[in-house]
Amino acid sequence: MKFNTRFLVISSLIVLAIVSRLLPHIPNFTAVSAVALFGAAQYDKKIMAFLVPFTALFISDALLGFYHGMEWIYVTFALIIITGFALRNKVTVPRVIILSIISSLLMFIISDFGVWIGSGMYPHTWQGFITCYIAAIPFLRNELFGDLFYSGLLFGAFYLAQLKFPTLLKQRIK
Repeated sequence: MKFNTRFLVISSLIVLAIVSRLLPHIPNFTAVSAVALFGAAQYDKKIMAFLVPFTALFISDALLGFYHGMEWIYVTFALIIITGFALRNKVTVPRVIILSIISSLLMFIISDFGVWIGSGMYPHTWQGFITCYIAAIPFLRNELFGDLFYSGLLFGAFYLAQLKFPTLLKQRIK
């Protein structure tokens, strides 16, 4: 595989965004979903859209400590990457905003289902299900703001880099 400047810039932005998980932050205000969208939108090879972000996420999880229910996060991460393919060659501000919101909702629905089904914190009843999701609403808010913030940061930084270094527009990963 040929590594070019475009690949290195995209990968560096992804790694930097994931490293932000290691800094103190508001719960669920992270770059995880934004990284999935950004990688899906920018890498030419779909395998790289999975490989680089997943590797960065896994390494940060290894440093932070693996946790119960992380499989739900990884499944959601993969779905967000697949969703992000809708941005390939069609990155616009409205699309990024809409897909960031969809990413937040996917993370909320799937990860909190995982909490309800697998944590033992809530009874496996309709009431337990509803209670779990109600308790997660503050995390959804943080996830939504984090996704919008980091998506804006990643896509905006890369857009500005492309203006400053036009070769980033032309160089494509073969």
